Amino acid sequence: KLAAISLSDEITEISTGLFKECSSLEKVTLSEKTTKIGSYAFSRCTALVAIELPNSITEIGTCAFSMCSKLTSIVVPNKVTEIAEEVFSDCVALNSIVLPDGLTGIGNYAFSNCNGLISVTIGNGVTSIGHDAFCECVGLTNITIPDSVSSLGDYAFYGCSGLTSVIIGNGVTAIG
Repeated sequence: KLAAISLSDEITEISTGLFKECSSLEKVTLSEKTTKIGSYAFSRCTALVAIELPNSITEIGTCAFSMCSKLTSIVVPNKVTEIAEEVFSDCVALNSIVLPDGLTGIGNYAFSNCNGLISVTIGNGVTSIGHDAFCECVGLTNITIPDSVSSLGDYAFYGCSGLTSVIIGNGVTAIG
């Protein structure tokens, strides 16, 4: 029945699976000193609508926010260098993502089945997009792959039936 969390400055890390399946959790406020969100930390928090990731975050673990079906937008902090596998998979209400320039990789299935996703901004530091990274994002209508990206994994945009415009940067040398 936990509905909201506000973490103190002493909390620097959210452990693996800490709030997993807290189905009533709607709002999370992290400390400005939080640096790591462990794998599955908020997975299946189906009521989670809002979480602001502080700039201190450097790591977000596998499936950390998977199946957070009411989460609508996310801004990934500048210090995060990689989006792990399935971090935001099945976040069906997610409609907007901003990925910073400091990010270098987008993991496999990172945003798969985010049906409501309509806006993705990929930072200029990203060099690789994993397989199935955006598969089944049916709401996505356009995407711009920056020049920094050298490889697109297999099925990266599989099932994105709404895509009408794809701009692929000059750096891409491999398309799965």
